[in-house]
Amino acid sequence: MGIFSRKPKEAKPQNSLSTSRPYLFGKASAGVSVNERSAMKVAAVYACVRVISEAVASLPLHLYKSEGKGASIDAAHPLYDVLHSVPNSEMTSFVFRETLMSHLLLYGNAYAQIIRDVAGRIKALYPLMPNKMDVSRSESGELFYTYWRDFDEAKPQEKKGGVKLTCNDVLHIPGLSFDGLVGYSPIALAKNAIGMAIATEDFGATFFANGANPGGILEHPGTLKDSDLLRGTWETLYRGHGSHRIAVLEDGLKFNPVTIAPEQAQFLETRKFQLNEIARIFRVPPHMIGDLEKSSFSNIEQQSLEFLKYSVEPWVIRWEQAMDMALLTPAERKSHKIKFNLDGLLRGDYETRQKGYEIGRRGGWLSVNDIREMEKLNPLPPELGGDRYLVNGNMVDLEHAGTWAEGDAE
Repeated sequence: MGIFSRKPKEAKPQNSLSTSRPYLFGKASAGVSVNERSAMKVAAVYACVRVISEAVASLPLHLYKSEGKGASIDAAHPLYDVLHSVPNSEMTSFVFRETLMSHLLLYGNAYAQIIRDVAGRIKALYPLMPNKMDVSRSESGELFYTYWRDFDEAKPQEKKGGVKLTCNDVLHIPGLSFDGLVGYSPIALAKNAIGMAIATEDFGATFFANGANPGGILEHPGTLKDSDLLRGTWETLYRGHGSHRIAVLEDGLKFNPVTIAPEQAQFLETRKFQLNEIARIFRVPPHMIGDLEKSSFSNIEQQSLEFLKYSVEPWVIRWEQAMDMALLTPAERKSHKIKFNLDGLLRGDYETRQKGYEIGRRGGWLSVNDIREMEKLNPLPPELGGDRYLVNGNMVDLEHAGTWAEGDAE
């Protein structure tokens, strides 16, 4: 019998932050503890998570219905208001998407509980903490979710513990993963890079807390009766806020500094490198998190467009496909699509937009009212020709090119 003919064991993929995978977190090589909360204390991590989360949350989100070869917004559908405006009674659509996007960036997964009415229609979506979720597979092969509640999350008549949820009860957006089911935390996989940034910050904070003075050795020519007393007295007088006081040494006592100075330890260079390393993890241009060293007026716009194309758009596609699968029925997926509108972030500056409109107007594929709609202006009435499409008068079909010359020859 071959290996594929054996009865497979029950597969139980677990969340990357569950207790079954403790090796992902813990201490980094730099000796500091790294988890999703300590990582957010690093300014570069916070900035990257914030800029991506706010970018995704600020995009208009609509439910579209197919109409012939095109599509239009289906505002009458019960799901539209949940996605576009109010996902639940406690959050706006912006806050809801910002929260789930931050979960994706920190934990590698985003979960939301789907609340339905008696008719099965979706009426609310509530975020769930990824570090409290386990993903398992039943004996029949179906996935189910177990959410581990605390006391503050349970109702008064309930006890804390696991709540079993089916796939119909959960919107799950996984990040990059090895099995396609549960994403792995970017913070956990990059804990050494983030740990280095934390250690560097701790070193700098400690250094300046000591008045930017290095430590050292107290050298005495004779034998000390109580070295601990001398050490304690010295640290009380000359460390921290007292580091710039004048030290009075007697009985041949000498102070020899031994700590490496920050410039010798390449302190600033290390901090700059770690900032770029963290920006690389989240695929965020350094200028968007405050590093303008290699940016200029000529390349910032291009880097911003690349951020939308290579950073935001892949996350948006994950969102769209996960929501289509979880929130639409099989029949609705044939006629409806959930889409983010990226046009708002791709519009460019005012002058560039006007040039684009001019090209579309001259080319005959934009009318005045088309342009006014994109600029959020009221349409012109029909008598003013707002819906007319114009082309340049000297443009003719290829087959008619040169006919004017033939007429002159006659």
